[in-house]
Amino acid sequence: MLSTLIYRSRLRGDIDDVGLAAILARAQQRNAELQVSGILLYDGSQFLQVLEGPLESVQALFNIIGKDPRHDFVVEMMRDYAPKRHFETVGMTFFDLRRVRAHTVLKSVIKSSVVPFNLAREERVYKFIRSFLRRPAQPHISQQFQPDAWRVTHSQARIPCKVPSMVRDDCQFALQPIVEPLTGKIKAFEALIRTPDGGSPAAWFASVSTDELYEVDIHSKEKAFALAKEVNIGSHMISVNLLPGSLVQVPNAVEILLAQIKRQGLVPQQVIVEVTESEVISSFDEFEHVIRQLRAAGINLAIDDFGAGFAGLSLLTRFQPGRIKIDRSIVTDIHLYGPKQAIVHGIVRCCSELEITVVAEGVEKVEEWCWLEAAGIKYFQGYLFAKPVLNDTPTVSWPVAD
Repeated sequence: MLSTLIYRSRLRGDIDDVGLAAILARAQQRNAELQVSGILLYDGSQFLQVLEGPLESVQALFNIIGKDPRHDFVVEMMRDYAPKRHFETVGMTFFDLRRVRAHTVLKSVIKSSVVPFNLAREERVYKFIRSFLRRPAQPHISQQFQPDAWRVTHSQARIPCKVPSMVRDDCQFALQPIVEPLTGKIKAFEALIRTPDGGSPAAWFASVSTDELYEVDIHSKEKAFALAKEVNIGSHMISVNLLPGSLVQVPNAVEILLAQIKRQGLVPQQVIVEVTESEVISSFDEFEHVIRQLRAAGINLAIDDFGAGFAGLSLLTRFQPGRIKIDRSIVTDIHLYGPKQAIVHGIVRCCSELEITVVAEGVEKVEEWCWLEAAGIKYFQGYLFAKPVLNDTPTVSWPVAD
């Protein structure tokens, strides 16, 4: 099976013409041995390379490239399969953009292709090459991405807290902060539901009968608000998850929430209700009506797990939440995958125009945080900064510049 793989990488440090020639000679030899053909573009700081050949050979070569210490930020842009190669010449064709004009390169690339000119213009391979040649002059995000310049240190929680004494015979909650790392501030705490023995949300929901699910879901939130009061979150915000069905199917759901909030000494403005994108909302009209009630009462709205389901854009256009949380499936290893990066760039631009706060959840690596921070995201949640702690606030690890 023939495979096409496109990646982008960043040169580490400086390289002179002699050093570059040595790299190219070795790459030519290695590509030929593996029966891999390709195109390599270099602009003085970044590479874009197209590799084509047998699937196993392309993957083996990409594994070697990823371990080469002379460059980093190796980002997979596209992986595809085809009945034949775009470029027949085994080895590698190199273009130094410091010395050759972009339009000349593009002509040469198309001329060396086996794909007819009128079809080549629509091929994704050539679109990636054109985009690299025509990208804006301002620094690319890879030049702002500096994970080696940071380390994350463990520090004490900023909020005095105590273990609450309230009885929880049916459910408990674990608190995890949403943080603004570069300012060292906690934005909010999310209350994550747990079973009586500390089990997962999935285990807790599995223990509730279908007939009682929505009622139990909405009434359980008072324990989250009570926990927020007992650990003294002060003026911080508290975020709770609710099934969309709980808001629609339970009569007077908003009034129930408001009463819970008042009884625990909180105010509606410091409460965030998160609804997950992954659950199908069968009746948009009823849901929209309840959301209007929530907002009119001062309660904030967030879309959780954004990007994990199929209703996200519809929710975004119809309900205008104050914040969205990008799902961890997109966040994980985002510094390595171009498609994920393109999606996040689109989300950030869209939310910037709509004045919607973006939170990245599930962040576990410094590289993930650094890339997302460089992309314009300020708020984060994940094990890199703090793990959820049952019935208490956790300590927070903050990034420190080396």
